[in-house]
Amino acid sequence: MKLIEVQNYDEMSKLAAEIIIEQVQTKTNSVLGLATGGTPVGMYQYLMKDFTQNKTSYEQVITLNLDEYIGLDKDNPQSYSYFMKEHLFNHINIPENQTYLPSAKSVHDEEAGRNYEKLIESVGGIDMQILGIGENGHIGFNEPGTSFSSTTGIVKLADSTREANARYFTKMEDVPTHAISMGISTIMKSQQIVLLVSGVKKAPILNQLFQTDVNENLPASILKKHPDVTVIADQEALSILKEKKGSVFS
Repeated sequence: MKLIEVQNYDEMSKLAAEIIIEQVQTKTNSVLGLATGGTPVGMYQYLMKDFTQNKTSYEQVITLNLDEYIGLDKDNPQSYSYFMKEHLFNHINIPENQTYLPSAKSVHDEEAGRNYEKLIESVGGIDMQILGIGENGHIGFNEPGTSFSSTTGIVKLADSTREANARYFTKMEDVPTHAISMGISTIMKSQQIVLLVSGVKKAPILNQLFQTDVNENLPASILKKHPDVTVIADQEALSILKEKKGSVFS
């Protein structure tokens, strides 16, 4: 994994946007794997700014999102479908029929995962996947203990993940208990992966990622086996790792 240290969240967001812009300009029909949550919001803001100022075109781009809650309609403000429209899709020139999120009718909808896998395959796979990392090490919604061979499917969200996302809902009871998520093996098939890590709350898990061996209790650790991963982390996220002797900084 290539590690890039930046000063703060804004610098991380700007650099991540520049990487995506270069990808899209180099390959106009790129397939981008996108993420939601607080981490990529700044990156999306820079992409929108670039589109306004420089007219980088997304007319041929296809996007595939990592995950979606089960039980929320697409027009629900807490759904990831709504999130993506609000934070990116409505502000650039990407055709709506080229933007995809996994979708499941219920926690028993096993066909939904298989359909998303077929979709990813039909567009030629993902050129660049953007990831965040959960405080427990999850990528997508693949919680600790998830098999590295997992493909897209229904997942039960850990209590810590639901608590971390509760700030987006009126009350804890409103936070969905399940989601549909790209599997770990699905993510690993991406040609290139960019992992964004920001803030002091992510410092313990980022340190753990670099200091421990690959194991399924830390889903993100599998990224060490991918041939092209770039980690962009700010100083707060790196605060513990930089103190450790024998770390990547020594």
